[in-house]
Amino acid sequence: MSSQHEPLPEDGEQTLLSHLIELRARLLRAVLAVLVLFIALVPFANRVYAVFAQPLIDKLPEGSQMVAIDVASPFFAPIKLAFVVALMGAMPAVLYQIWAFVAPGLYQHERRLALPLLATATGLFYAGVAFAYFLVLPVVFTFILGVSPEGVAVMTDISRYLDFVLVLFLAFGFSFEVPVAVVVMGLLGWVSIEQMKEARPYVIVGAFVVAAIITPPDVISQLMLAIPMALLYEVGIIATRMLLKRRQAAVS
Repeated sequence: MSSQHEPLPEDGEQTLLSHLIELRARLLRAVLAVLVLFIALVPFANRVYAVFAQPLIDKLPEGSQMVAIDVASPFFAPIKLAFVVALMGAMPAVLYQIWAFVAPGLYQHERRLALPLLATATGLFYAGVAFAYFLVLPVVFTFILGVSPEGVAVMTDISRYLDFVLVLFLAFGFSFEVPVAVVVMGLLGWVSIEQMKEARPYVIVGAFVVAAIITPPDVISQLMLAIPMALLYEVGIIATRMLLKRRQAAVS
């Protein structure tokens, strides 16, 4: 005989349907945030691209310029960049919608931990992109233009430049997430503080391997990625130790 409190199949279906409706609403709001920012940026797409291309233009020889090989590149490259900027700019709103959907299913202590981690991850990603734009790109282009053969006019295609720089932005943005990854692994108990310390040599080697793959083949730009990754790993260890001590103090 079924229990009086046993949920009926219709109740389960209604619960699932309500979750799906809420998920759709959250996704629509996230998409709307990106679209609103994208539409606002479209009239300024060429200006945005000019700012985006400034690190290369500053390093080009006098009289040199960028070129558009494809017929539609002068239109599509700035529009593509405007969409990427809109997506990155609206990321806090997108993450908030994801958070608002997931939060009701979390325990109170999980909510207190997840929201700061989410905000920190977003800030670190932006910091990585800014680091790449203001510090790494000038070094990379100085190296590339410095090793170009004599008599070769460097005129980069605007679409290929966009793809190249966006890859660097994503690489540095995600590389700066190292502290968040370390904290999550430590708080979930996947690795201990001692294991993190023992893994330092492997992390440093891995950071240089990743830097060698992602950045151009000059030592300076590789160091500019590998050293921050190693330092951010240490920051993650320190943050994990502090959070574990705070957790133990709250339990006792």
